[in-house]
Formats: sequence, C-alpha cells, structure tokens
Amino acid sequence: MSVGFVMMCHTALDRAAEVARHWAVQDAPVVIHVDKRVSASAYDGMVKALAEFPHVSFCERFACEWGTWSLVAAAQAGAEQMLDRHADARHVYLASGSCLPLRPLDELRAFLDARPWTDFIESVTTSEVGWTQGGLDMERFTLRFPFSWRKHRRLFDDYVALQRRLGVNRKLPEGLVPHMGSQWWCLTRKTLTAILKDKDRAIYDRYFKKVWIPDESYFQSLARIYATSIESRSLTLTKFDFQGKPHIFYDDHLQLLRRSDCFMARKIWPKADRLYSTFLRVKKPAEKIAEPNPSKIDRLFTKAVERRTRGRPGLYMQSRFPHRDHENGKTAGPYSLFQGFSDLYENFEGWLSKHVAGRVHGRLFAPWGVEFAGRDPMFNGCLPANKEIRDHAPQAFLTNLLWNARGERQCFMMSAKDNQALGWFTATDPNAQISIITGAWAIPLFRSTEPFSVVRKEAAWLQKNELAELEILRSMYVKARVRFWNLQEYLENPTEHMQTIIDEISPRSARRITEMPQMVDLTGFGQFLQNLKNQGMQPQLMGDFSIVSSPDSLTSRRKRAPLLK
Repeated sequence: MSVGFVMMCHTALDRAAEVARHWAVQDAPVVIHVDKRVSASAYDGMVKALAEFPHVSFCERFACEWGTWSLVAAAQAGAEQMLDRHADARHVYLASGSCLPLRPLDELRAFLDARPWTDFIESVTTSEVGWTQGGLDMERFTLRFPFSWRKHRRLFDDYVALQRRLGVNRKLPEGLVPHMGSQWWCLTRKTLTAILKDKDRAIYDRYFKKVWIPDESYFQSLARIYATSIESRSLTLTKFDFQGKPHIFYDDHLQLLRRSDCFMARKIWPKADRLYSTFLRVKKPAEKIAEPNPSKIDRLFTKAVERRTRGRPGLYMQSRFPHRDHENGKTAGPYSLFQGFSDLYENFEGWLSKHVAGRVHGRLFAPWGVEFAGRDPMFNGCLPANKEIRDHAPQAFLTNLLWNARGERQCFMMSAKDNQALGWFTATDPNAQISIITGAWAIPLFRSTEPFSVVRKEAAWLQKNELAELEILRSMYVKARVRFWNLQEYLENPTEHMQTIIDEISPRSARRITEMPQMVDLTGFGQFLQNLKNQGMQPQLMGDFSIVSSPDSLTSRRKRAPLLK
C-alpha cells in the first residue's frame, strides 16, 4: 500500500516542484493545490515542470488567506482528488509547499504500514491547548468571524466586541466536540473518506466557515468522530516562536533537523540549497525505523524563544529597547560606584585598584570628560572617551561599558558635580553597589582659591544635587546595595567602613586592609563650614565638625559607648 501527498503551495513553486518530483520518482501519488492568487505563468510553469509524472496532478484552485475557510476548502479539494484517482493510497499526508522530507520515503511507508488504522493528527480540546494566540480559545467556535484578521483588523475586533456585548453563542453541530491542532496531518483513507462523504458534511462545512482559523480545527474535530485510532501528534516538524509564527529553517539547521527523526519539516527557506540537496537524495531506509521525536530539539527552540523574548542580562536588543523595564537585567554584571572618596583621599583610584579584583575608573560622568582607567581614550568595544556621545545617552553609555567588560568588576568614581541622569537607573539596578560619603564635595571647595562668594554659590548647588540623589536612594523602589555616611560619621572609623566595601566587592579575598589611602589635610575644615554658615549657606550633609576639631581627633575617636539600660 502507498501514502499519497496533498501539497498546498502559494510561493517558491520551484522548490515545491522539486519535492513533488522527489516523491513522484518513487511512485508516490501527489496532488498539488496552487493558490489562485499565483500568476498564471508561474502556475503553468509548475504544471509543465511536472508533466512527465503521471502520479502528479493539480486540483481545483482557491484563493487562500490565512485563518479563513479557503484553506480547508483547498485541503478538501486535494484530498478528494487523491481518494478518487489513487485507490492504493491508504494514508494521505497533507504538506505545504515549504515542507521538506527529512527521511527516505520507504521509511515513512514502513512506519505507516505498521500502523494501518492509525491517524496522525494533532487534536486536543481548547482547555488543553497552550499555544493559542490572540485571546480566543472556545470563543473561536462560539462567535462568528466573517472579517479577515489580517486585512480588516479593526472590523474583526469590533465585531468580536459586539458579539460579546450581545451575548452571541453559536450552537455547535450535534455530537461535535471542538478540537484544535496543527493543520499538517496524515490521515487514513477510511477516516478521510468518512469526513468527506459524511451525510452531514454540509452542516459541518457551514458551521466551520465562520470559525476562526478553521484549518486548525476542522479535520482535528471531525477526526475524533470517525477515527479508529488517533495519535495526537504531527509527523511534520513545525516549531513556532512566541508570536505563534513558524520558525524558518536554514542551511545551518541541517544537523538539528536530522536529530529530530521527523519525516517532514516546515518551514524551509527557499534558498536553503544545502538542505534541499541533502534531504532530496533518494536513500535506502534504515534497518530500524526510528520514532519521530521532535522533543530532542525542543530544548534548543525553548532557549531560542527565551533568548528572543528575554535576551541576555545587560544586553539591549532592538526588539526590547523601547520598552522600559522589559530588559532581562539592567546591566551585565556587578559594579561599584564611589562618591566622595576621591575628594577625601589622594590617589584613591590607584589605592583601590590594588585592593579589588577589577578595573577602577575615574569619574566617567565628569563635566569635562570621561575618565577611563589609565585615562585611555578608548574602552572595550570601541567605546570612546567622548563626553558628547556619553551625554547623548548616559544609560546606554554605562550599559555598553558593563556589557563590553562583562566578567570583570568595574568601579568608578562619582561626584555631585557629575551628570545626574543615571540616578534612578543605578538606584533600581540590583547589580549596583553604591557607596557615598555625603558632604565630601565640600573638601575641594575648602581647598579652592576661588573667591568665597563663588565657593558659597557652588556649595549650595552641590548640596542641592546631593540631597536630590539621596532622596532617590531612600526610595522604596531602590534595588541597589546602598551605603552612605556623612563625612563626620565616616571619619570616625574609615578603615572599618572601607573593609566592608572591599569585602563585598571581593568576597573570596578575605584580606584585611593593612594601610589606608592618604587622606587630604582637613585642618581648618570646621572653620570653613562655619564660614559657609556665616555667609548664609547652611551645610547639611557633613555632620558635626567643631571649629577647633582636627582630622586626627576624628579618626582616633573611640567607638560610641553602648546605651545604658
């Protein structure tokens, strides 16, 4: 006994003809349906190319449109012609013009000969199906869909809404339980004849003409009425993306397709020359007929869908970049921000680079430019030290820097003078470690030789910036690891505070700090703060500095005594 093929073609007719020829030279009957919208010249060319094969014929043509009854009508016409003209076809296999046989035809014949009464059609109820798109499950059977979803989307949506409002609920034909599944099936002659010759076929056809996407439910539902034995699976490998669109297979999918053990694959790129030349060779069947097992490659497709929808942490893809907070991780890895430390310590960058396993930059967002580590003009990934590029998109600048250096901890300095555009971004990034000595911005002003009126004005501006930054860091939405001390609190025990930060950056090091970086001379800093007060500017972020206190008295001060009970 033989298996016959019904092909549904609408494009790349030359490739479809190659596949039909492959089956025809092995004496398999083929009935071809060509979309009526295909030009007469292209159709005539295909007919002429296959004229030498008596087992290849062309059926009545319909203008086919996705999601409409025309696809079912085309499949019916092809199946009826197959049953009428080829009495030895015990199974009928529905395939598309973009399908490609993956295994020798004799293997498929042997597989079906061992299961003469089995229908292979994916057929599950709406409550069990998990791939429906568009929010319509049972409603696709109880509402009417006279408008094309692709051509007349607004009419489609408005008519669905109207029917819901009016409580429309179509009555199903008696005895019919709606089922859904892939439209690429392989049915026995007995089942297919029962469907097409049924005395109630006109009732079923009339009902399914107003069902949405009937090619995924017509044969799937009626097969449940007539089949002796159904295996709810397709022998054709078809994979879909997260939008419900079929994956396209290219030449580099050759080994993957072989591993699936499926008899057919859809959808093949028309220019995949290597796939067509490899799989269309007539080969001897294997001694042991393997079961089709698409689950072998499911993991790869699941990973591909996840990569497409979620991306990689810190990598901004064109498909997701416009959607705020849809990223898979804001940044590619942990990083540390230090604010105030380079104001308090001399050569803090050099000292820090000796104590952490990572790269230490200067002020990446300074008003005058970008201070990469070593003051290099270019960073990994050809990221330039260009402030115009940086300020055009500060978030992209930071995420690119971290992506290009993933695997290596990045540390950089910040200041209240710097571009503040990243405040919320870094505060809500779980990869960020933010350490701030508040009020440390006053130290460079203390050492400045500018007129005091200029210093006072700048101090007021910097304090305003830092207060706004702290307001963000106190928000309930913060996800970064944040530590901040006012300058006086930090100076009480700088070694312990610094050790805590270093331990978090390099948790496996477990090295104690034996020397601290050189602190700038703060003699007279208390008087400087008092002068600011005297000039009408109220410092709020430095803590309590006595006019007569010195940095030595601050750093040597003992820890506070415990509270009395």
